[in-house]
Amino acid sequence: MTSASESAPVEPAPFTTVLVANRGEIACRVIRTLRAQGIRSVAVYSMADAGARHVREADVALCIGPAAASESYLNIDAVIAACRESGAQAVHPGYGFLSENLDFAQALAAAGITFIGPNIEALNVMGDKIRSKNHVSAAGVPVVPGISEPGLTDADLMVAAEGIGYPLLIKPSAGGGGKGMHSVFSPEDLPATLATARRVAAAAFGDDTLFLERLVANPRHIEVQILADNFGNVVHLGERECSLQRRHQKVIEEAPSPLLSSLDDGESTRERIGAAACAAAASVNYTGAGTVEFLVSNDNPGEFFFMEMNTRLQVEHPVTEMVARVRGEALDLVQWQVRIAAGQKLTFSQQDVSLEGHAVEARVYAESPADGFLPATGTVAVLDESVGLGPGVRVDSSLMRGLEISANYDPMLSKVIAWGHDRQEALDRLDAALCDYVVLGVPTNVEYLRLLLGDPDVQAGNLDTNLIERKLPDMTFRATGAAEYAAAALVARSPLVELGVTGAPLVELVETVAYPDPPPLRPWQRTDNWRIGDPAPWRMTFAAPGRTGVVTVSGTGANSAAESPDVVSVSGLGAGNQDVHASMDGYNVGMAGDTVFLGSGGFSVALQRLDRDEAIARMLAGLERKDAAADPQLRSPMPGTVTMVSAATGDRVEVGAVILAVEAMKMEHQLVATIAGTVHVHVAVGALVKADQVVAHVVPDEPNNSTTSPEGE
Repeated sequence: MTSASESAPVEPAPFTTVLVANRGEIACRVIRTLRAQGIRSVAVYSMADAGARHVREADVALCIGPAAASESYLNIDAVIAACRESGAQAVHPGYGFLSENLDFAQALAAAGITFIGPNIEALNVMGDKIRSKNHVSAAGVPVVPGISEPGLTDADLMVAAEGIGYPLLIKPSAGGGGKGMHSVFSPEDLPATLATARRVAAAAFGDDTLFLERLVANPRHIEVQILADNFGNVVHLGERECSLQRRHQKVIEEAPSPLLSSLDDGESTRERIGAAACAAAASVNYTGAGTVEFLVSNDNPGEFFFMEMNTRLQVEHPVTEMVARVRGEALDLVQWQVRIAAGQKLTFSQQDVSLEGHAVEARVYAESPADGFLPATGTVAVLDESVGLGPGVRVDSSLMRGLEISANYDPMLSKVIAWGHDRQEALDRLDAALCDYVVLGVPTNVEYLRLLLGDPDVQAGNLDTNLIERKLPDMTFRATGAAEYAAAALVARSPLVELGVTGAPLVELVETVAYPDPPPLRPWQRTDNWRIGDPAPWRMTFAAPGRTGVVTVSGTGANSAAESPDVVSVSGLGAGNQDVHASMDGYNVGMAGDTVFLGSGGFSVALQRLDRDEAIARMLAGLERKDAAADPQLRSPMPGTVTMVSAATGDRVEVGAVILAVEAMKMEHQLVATIAGTVHVHVAVGALVKADQVVAHVVPDEPNNSTTSPEGE
């Protein structure tokens, strides 16, 4: 490990114009720092992102192609053309997309544009997991036992697996973020899993090279943030714990690691793992901000193994920014990336770095945890991120009201980060912030994040990378009940919603309420159940995912139930008529067209008001499906792209056979046959499909009605 020199020449001036080659919350975050430095920011965007927040926040914004990332954000020529058009002297790649792309860095260098990232050598070595593992091992950094050689065939890997032993982990050599990684627990499962891993790696990274590692028991994912300049100075800024993962994707991260903090020799281990990270960076003459990731076993926490180096800024970098101090002052990692790329030296040494307090980050995704974490789409109807103004809380977001969330890109919407004097205070602050964080119109994982934060093992810091998978089966998500249907009816009828006043914590209206009272010119033209004598009850039918309910309200006037909530009757939810107290209190509410949005403490739901014809159609469909056999139609559960078709029209399939796979927002979902029969496939690889689109169907086998006479007759 080296330290910065005390004496330094006059520092080169930073850039005047920087292009941000990314989108979403990281683009907004980088633009914020550029603005603080007085640097002109240039945003690039696809046609699908024309109304995105990062486009609005940048000083200049240029469209570089259609929605497909391969034709826009991953189009190197288009990005360089945008640099020339805008006069950008440097490019900040954010994370994902081109951030670790060697060809991109070389193309920028050839064009005379600075890449705000590491040098070519570091990208080349660390961009390949096999190469990087062998390289750092030669530099004395401990690595996980396994086989990591280029060009290994499936047969080679199956032979090597016998020597490594089970369980083992298949990893793609290219890429990152856990994509394409698969655990294998028996030799019988290895061939099929290798085929899946190669397909995913090829689709995601353009390289299907795989290698094997021993699967570390009770593993924890601990990574170290480093900074390095162009003069050989390398420092680390402490470690982050990223063990709370689902399918190798991080969900909640924190700094410092509660594991290392709990050890008797925790500071010694922290120094050793920090030194190993610096050694790995120095071995490739690394420059800029980077992260060295290690695997640590709960069974032997003093032992750690190098996994990979991310040659870019990490999603979870805010927790480091919230706890790391340089001579008592917080630092901005993006600012240091820009300064280092401009040729400036680090102005501090390892001895100047300290850690203060604890920070925890939660990633907010557009997904439906109660529905198998399927990616979700929609339009942001109600938004309140004011929790980021509270003490010790930060929100990095790409959201704004009216923003359309599509299936074209990663489903991460924002990050909520909380700092505390100790870990418990940080956890409590984060939970309170998530409770008050409001996004309606798009399903999110906020309720799931709160359930996870409240888990006793998470509270105690007893973490490992398999914890979420173990806990998920016992997680109970709040169901949409009669109270929500009753509240939705009040929202739809209440003139107070149009005025933005209800007594709920937050009310926003995207569009005018769709049911205004008509002018009272002719009584027989009124639609509010007016009649001579006592007013008639009014009824509304609402549909939520998987449920349809009818709300009946009696009152003394058209809006009396909204003005003075009474007990109302809700039917159609499978428990007969339910009498509930109707109130909007305690909900965040909003309405767009025929849809009412309700949210409370992380729970959210969209209820669509049905007209009479729609209500009858749903009722009849429900009757037809009741007690019916499994659905022969295979429908895409999400909008996305068909990435694999494993059966052809005319093939006979058994129950459970994989027919095809659809990918959206970095998730691949396999569709399987629910009945045995002959399959008919309606899409091909590369096809774009909509949510609930029929992509295949199975014609069931004809029943065998023939009878066999008993022998002797």
